[in-house]
Amino acid sequence: MADIKSIGKKNTKKQQATIRMVILVGILVMVNILASRFHAGWDLTKEKRFTLSQATKRLLKETQEPVVIDVYLNGELPAGFQKLREATREKLQSFKNIAGGKTTFRFTDPLEGVAEGEKAKVVEALYNKGVEPIELNVQGKQNASKQIIFPYALVRSNGKETAVRLLENHFGMTPLQVLNYSETLLEYKFASAIHNLQKNGKPRIAYVVGNGEQLGVQTVDLFQTLSKYYNLDTIDIHDNYFIDDKLYNAIIINKPTLTFDDKDKFKMDQYVMRGGKVLWMLDPLHTPVDSLQATGQFITTDYSLNLDDQLFKYGVRVNNDLIEDATQCNPIPLITGTLSNGQPQIELRPWTFLPVFIPTSKHVIVNNMDAIMGRFASSIDTIEKTGNTKTILLASSGYSRSDPAPVRVSLSMIRFDPDVRYFNKPYRPTAVLIEGRFNSVFENRMAPSFLSVLKDSLKYAYKPTTDKDNKMIVIADGDIFLNDVSQTTGIEEMGYWKYSKARFANKEFLLNCLEYLTDPNSLLEARSKDVKLRLLDTKRVETERVKWQVINILVPVGLVLVFASGYFFFRKRRYEKKD
Repeated sequence: MADIKSIGKKNTKKQQATIRMVILVGILVMVNILASRFHAGWDLTKEKRFTLSQATKRLLKETQEPVVIDVYLNGELPAGFQKLREATREKLQSFKNIAGGKTTFRFTDPLEGVAEGEKAKVVEALYNKGVEPIELNVQGKQNASKQIIFPYALVRSNGKETAVRLLENHFGMTPLQVLNYSETLLEYKFASAIHNLQKNGKPRIAYVVGNGEQLGVQTVDLFQTLSKYYNLDTIDIHDNYFIDDKLYNAIIINKPTLTFDDKDKFKMDQYVMRGGKVLWMLDPLHTPVDSLQATGQFITTDYSLNLDDQLFKYGVRVNNDLIEDATQCNPIPLITGTLSNGQPQIELRPWTFLPVFIPTSKHVIVNNMDAIMGRFASSIDTIEKTGNTKTILLASSGYSRSDPAPVRVSLSMIRFDPDVRYFNKPYRPTAVLIEGRFNSVFENRMAPSFLSVLKDSLKYAYKPTTDKDNKMIVIADGDIFLNDVSQTTGIEEMGYWKYSKARFANKEFLLNCLEYLTDPNSLLEARSKDVKLRLLDTKRVETERVKWQVINILVPVGLVLVFASGYFFFRKRRYEKKD
């Protein structure tokens, strides 16, 4: 009888164990099914690096058209690019979690399986789409080899496509910092690409001419860049009675050289009073660079633009001076001697009149932005009692000064290293954002008869103030968005300095300024995220390498074995007591 009972107990235990096992397997299967469909997580990082901004979430939730993203950063890659690839994968997965089935992505190597003779055609086809290859020198065990990779993604939606560059450059950063910086911009770049592709129409902006504004070969890159994202018109301010604020989201005043009369100022003023946005790029002083080649020097003269009272009324004053920066400036070639073969010895020496602006502001327009190249820039003072807010976007370094006009500029200056003791006017602003209410510069200055004619004949009522908050950006550098022209390579990109072969973020600054002015649903919030790079102590890595390998590999395995042994030991003792 006892044997029958014991056998019955054993069978019952087996059945219970089997049921528990089936239930456990069922739970695991269900959890995996749910995990494949629904994703959740907690972002415990201080800077919320794995959390999408509200602007990006709103964009993805409102997306109507399907989005397909091909990432070409795939295959056998160096460690740094592998990290960038995984960061891209994580970011796109977070996009997919919000957008659902409307967003799909895949990682491919465009040269995988392509015959050697056909690779050049593939590279050329991708280049025409904006996907530029880079060539790496990879050091193997036996010898070094060259590898072509494509740190780009191609985003397709709404019947259009655009290339997204995954790897960024940044002035003065180490390779590890550059990779980290590139990761911080992934969200903004992909979100901005989707946003631009799904726009039904481009904002309309006007490039105003009529007062000697820049036109010609030095504005080729400017016009090509703007045409990609905006419907760009060129309007002569003299041929129009007013600037239509309903037609143009913003206007650009780019390096005028002739005096504005009151009629032209009135047209721009009333455009602002009606809510129009303005991007000003002004040079108050004439700097004839051509004279440097002939005489090696020049003296600045005043353009007399007659805009001082208007800008003062809006909240800023562009000073008649030139900024010199002793520590952040571009170099130019200088002949310092003669070589043994009779050829001149040329050395690149920094020139203080070519400041490089490294943004320190946390404003979304310039936060996380690379350095921006300036040329003969002037300083800006902000006026407090105008009822609006001023934000300094660009300023010189802590070792700078501003020279009041007339300024003598000579190439002989670069033969001597600048003495930082005399650069005692630090952080001189050269780009300012103004936001809030604006008052007309013509307030209490207009004759009643003129106002009556304006209203009755042109149906255009004078406005003494803005009805709601408006914004504009004033930059005291008329050359900041111009491009150089090379006799050998032709039109060069804006922000490219040929002597040092350095590329600056002038184009990104231009696009950010206009996006902030014209797009109420701007995604620049995503760009302002700042992810800090927490590097390992290289010395401790070398000296304590074995120690941390043991801790990270053997200790977890040992803990699992200890807990497993303890579990089976106590389980065995419990059942032995029952028996």
